[in-house]
Amino acid sequence: MSGGLLVAGTTSDAGKSVVTAGICRWLVRQGVKVAPFKAQNMSLNSFVTTEGAEIGRAQAMQAQACRVEPTALMNPVLLKPGGEQSSQVVLLGKPVGEMSARGYHGGRQQKLLGTVLDCLAELRGTYDAVICEGAGSPAEINLRRTDIVNMGIARGARLPVLVVGDIDRGGVFASFFGTVALLSPEDQELVAGFLVNKFRGDVSLLEPGLEMLHGLTGRRTYGVLPFRHGLGIDEEDGLRVSLRGTVRESNTAPPVGEDVLRVAVCAVPLMSNFTDVDALAAEPGVVVRFVDRPEELADADLVVIPGTRGTVRALEWLRERGLAEAILRRVAEQRPVLGVCGGFQILGEHIEDDVESRRGQVRGLGVLPVRVRFAREKTLTRPVGEALGERVEGYEIHHGVADVTGGEPFLSDGRGNSLDGCRVGQTWGTHWHGSLESDGFRRAFLREVAAAAGRRFVPAADTSFAGLREEQLDRLGDLIEQHADTDALWRLIESGAPQGLPFIPPGAPA
Repeated sequence: MSGGLLVAGTTSDAGKSVVTAGICRWLVRQGVKVAPFKAQNMSLNSFVTTEGAEIGRAQAMQAQACRVEPTALMNPVLLKPGGEQSSQVVLLGKPVGEMSARGYHGGRQQKLLGTVLDCLAELRGTYDAVICEGAGSPAEINLRRTDIVNMGIARGARLPVLVVGDIDRGGVFASFFGTVALLSPEDQELVAGFLVNKFRGDVSLLEPGLEMLHGLTGRRTYGVLPFRHGLGIDEEDGLRVSLRGTVRESNTAPPVGEDVLRVAVCAVPLMSNFTDVDALAAEPGVVVRFVDRPEELADADLVVIPGTRGTVRALEWLRERGLAEAILRRVAEQRPVLGVCGGFQILGEHIEDDVESRRGQVRGLGVLPVRVRFAREKTLTRPVGEALGERVEGYEIHHGVADVTGGEPFLSDGRGNSLDGCRVGQTWGTHWHGSLESDGFRRAFLREVAAAAGRRFVPAADTSFAGLREEQLDRLGDLIEQHADTDALWRLIESGAPQGLPFIPPGAPA
């Protein structure tokens, strides 16, 4: 077998990432050597590969679905928004500069088509199959000329295209038809058919519509996936400023101890790697909620200030909303606070930033004895250390360099030498993302938080975050295996789009 497939979507958040992961897990369980690929990803949730390259977390998750190590080839272009109009461009895992949306789509993007096609070709030369993920919709007619992630990559590599639609949003038939009808004849030749996602109810009621859709487009539906809770892992994030009231999907098991533990995550602007708190949400009895009001910190046992692509902007936002004052009151009362990456920097004495915000020296919250200077080179590492007597693994993605002048070391090398971070009382800060995924450390940390908060909370002794992640990926594979026409999918991946697919007018505008 040597083939490929592009999973496109009628909209952003239609389910492309999880469907791609599901197909990958289904294939690898059939003995196929498979890899994920996304030519261009816009996300503030990123990951560091073993070779020190930064890629989207969704592609790292898909690589795990394939049971392979993620590499920069799997996500050659990563765009990290810094505001409404500009993004940091990360090429083959390394930042190459900031660019406006107009500048990127005005010429730079199209020049990258050769690079992404080379990366895809290298993967296809190594793996039996490569399952590619598109971005947004393939029918973004204003961007088609410079597209390198949807029909641009499909045309360049002759990939069959499967279009995913989220029926839970409504209008899925119009979205399917309109997506095909807005593509050029050459693009339409590669659109093999559709996959319905997040269906609730009796599939037999949907079948007449699927038959009519086939009659109208000449394209079949390859499956109807039922709605399932708890599958939105490592999603992309766009530019959502606030997730107030959103509860991270948690383990449904009851708490082991007598109390639950409440975690409030400050939904700062340009929040990055908010997936850090997924490991907390996986613990029975831990409730994780995103907040943006000071009163929402009152009953929290732990407050988390997460990473952000705009540290100075996030600091100002905390002050404007009264959250900074509420955090300072917590610190004075010896109530637990954790800052991760940008959140760690915010808790320091001052930030010298001539790189990200270019605001020069800015006063921090002054909670931790830390001074931060932004360097032009980005730190991208996968460190290993120890904290609270437990092994900790993490990854670092930051421009800020911290000079810690006091407090206790947070993460050490096990021989008393500080590796990262700082602790003063019940306030912790670290640059390491993903540290809470280390089960022993997470339990030890939650025990300290519970003791400081006066909660009779006991972390479960057998919660394995890696194990839960594997279970989720297997559930995605099960969805494909049980609710998609896998024989037809196999033929599509191996042989490409069916010949003679009809053209649906009007096609792309001239």
